[in-house]
Amino acid sequence: MTGKRFRQQDVTRAVVGLLKAGLSVDRTEIDPTGRIIIVTREAKALEASPDETPEALRKLL
Repeated sequence: MTGKRFRQQDVTRAVVGLLKAGLSVDRTEIDPTGRIIIVTREAKALEASPDETPEALRKLL
């Protein structure tokens, strides 16, 4: 079964939105179904140290 095709503009739109929100993009992934996954540096920091919430995530919470 082939996945839904993603478009570059979809990825760009999502990344630009995160950057405008003050988040830093660590990596992007496209899974076989076409789902776009964006991991932020702030999310990785939260996983590494759940007691210390980065300022950017505090704004979103």
